[in-house]
Amino acid sequence: MILKKYFPELTEKKLAQLAQLASLYKEWNDKINVISRKDIDNVIEHHILHSLAIAKTIKFEPGTDVLDLGTGGGLPGIPLAIYFENAFFTLIDSRKKKAFVTQEIVKALELPNCRALQQRAEEYKEQFDFVVCRAVAPIDKLREWTRHLIKDENMNSIPNGIFALKGGNPESEIKLLEKNEYVDIFDLKDYFDLEFYKEKYLMYVQA
Repeated sequence: MILKKYFPELTEKKLAQLAQLASLYKEWNDKINVISRKDIDNVIEHHILHSLAIAKTIKFEPGTDVLDLGTGGGLPGIPLAIYFENAFFTLIDSRKKKAFVTQEIVKALELPNCRALQQRAEEYKEQFDFVVCRAVAPIDKLREWTRHLIKDENMNSIPNGIFALKGGNPESEIKLLEKNEYVDIFDLKDYFDLEFYKEKYLMYVQA
């Protein structure tokens, strides 16, 4: 399995859960479009593996609270919840259908450390150590929407902030931030030697 190639530390249980997740996406996609139908056959290589790229840059400490903003059908939150079984993941999306699918998938996988809610980020009140997201909005918008959602106190090796999976040119995104913002760019082709990842990167912005 390709996931084992890039994440040899994955246990058989976690690999089985990730394989089940791929099957659930294929089932649900026939009813509600959560992943592009032309790309559903690449759900592991292009979607689950992509979500797990965050695990290449940080190892969330047990008890870390993570918010997946604009989760869609549960990406990157569900694969990360499987990988980091001792961290807690809250997945929010403002769209009722997407939130429903995510809730059903979380239920089917029996993930005790993961919950899905229909919720707008601007109206949410809880706070988290990190916000993660995948192709949701430009980084300045994400920064604006999440200022009130990130805790001040740090418990991980990397200070609290945002991890945003993106494609294209990172320089254009960096220019959207204020000059005093701390930002790191991780090139995903350094982790995954697949054509799909040639123009994909992970952006970290410190809170």
